[in-house]
Amino acid sequence: MRTAQMTRPPQTLYVTVRRDELRQLKDEREQLQQEVIRLRAQLQAQLTNQAITC
Repeated sequence: MRTAQMTRPPQTLYVTVRRDELRQLKDEREQLQQEVIRLRAQLQAQLTNQAITC
């Protein structure tokens, strides 16, 4: 038999971030977004090449 589990409302977490930390996080996010764009283009090129050779 399963017992009903009570769900709690989501909690908000507040943190303090220094300006230099925030700038670093934004820079890292930008780098990761550029990496995603690059990898998507690379994957698309591979899929296109596979479609051509098949």
